[in-house]
Amino acid sequence: MRDAVIVEAVRTPVGKGKPNGSLAHVHPVELLAHTLRTLVERSGVDPALIDDVIGGTVDQVGEQAMNTTRYAMLSAGLPETVPATTVDRQCGSSQQAVHFAAQGVMAGAYDIVVACGVESMSRVPMWSNVPPGKDPFGPGVAARYPEGLVPQGISAELIAAKWSIGRAEMDAFAVSSHTKAAAAWETGRFDAEVAPLEGVGRDESVRPGTTAEVLAGLKPAYYDPAFAERFPQIEWNVTAGNASPVNDGASAVLIMAGETAERLGLRPLARLHTFAVTGSDPLLMLTGVIPATEKVLRRAGLRLGDIDLFEVNEAFASVVLAWRQETGADLGKVNVHGGAIALGHPLGASGTRLTTTLVHAMRERGARYGLQTMCEAGGLANAMILEAVR
Repeated sequence: MRDAVIVEAVRTPVGKGKPNGSLAHVHPVELLAHTLRTLVERSGVDPALIDDVIGGTVDQVGEQAMNTTRYAMLSAGLPETVPATTVDRQCGSSQQAVHFAAQGVMAGAYDIVVACGVESMSRVPMWSNVPPGKDPFGPGVAARYPEGLVPQGISAELIAAKWSIGRAEMDAFAVSSHTKAAAAWETGRFDAEVAPLEGVGRDESVRPGTTAEVLAGLKPAYYDPAFAERFPQIEWNVTAGNASPVNDGASAVLIMAGETAERLGLRPLARLHTFAVTGSDPLLMLTGVIPATEKVLRRAGLRLGDIDLFEVNEAFASVVLAWRQETGADLGKVNVHGGAIALGHPLGASGTRLTTTLVHAMRERGARYGLQTMCEAGGLANAMILEAVR
């Protein structure tokens, strides 16, 4: 079986997903087109050689409908002969695109392929694809879970309660995310991965001056009397400060066979080593990162101690902290340049955003192995291991 390697990885700055956000004026097709165009330019690869473009988008409706990835690659100027498709594994959509792309290369179906993702939450708000009064789950799910499923914010609260994660611990984790992200920007660690767009050069949600005292003043974000009665164990400690914001952004990675990279004279950033995807309890829908991490390590024949850097998506602080309790991972190796609480979480773009940050951090720090995992709505999680190419 052939190796699959990443030879280039780029992302836009991440804007606030609000009407006045720095990227709200940019159509999502153009956000993604910008990363695709930059990816090709930086790599120097002839775009006609690209076998496929696989993109992730969560709310595939309105301006993100009709196979957004196809129109983004056309807008980017890639040849019409290059195909494209858009996938949805919720927050892990573009990480799943990486899995599909790499697996296609390893199987011999592709030589060169792009994995990417985009979400404009300012223009296509979350849940835009579910019209009012419509049920996306159906009667079978209702029968299986008669008390009803819950929103992600309630899941985050249930996780905090189950793992005894308090408000102070979650707020401290959030402050650390902002501190690391701000330091990464100030020291130029994001320069190699970010492609400025229309005068926007930095991630808009990073708050360098955030303190635990500031976060302690925020009110619970998801308090609901009905859920409080149903789940008396919840202490209502999840706030806008210790959860990821809504955002706009796009990201892309260029994947090819190791032999193809050698033939083209390209130096890989990393080899795609091992993949795993798992399902978990859809009520505690964000805990899949725990079994996914165990599964991908087992498949790789590695131990947790072999991993030099981790990227664990910071959908909520409670998710990463519960994962850390269960795995025993060193938080000093986790999201070393900050995570989604600070950098932002533009849903469909987040998977390849994490990959982009991870491969550049691995090179900068001389890491051999990096592990990326993401929780996803519905009780899902992706995990993968990257290995440095010596």
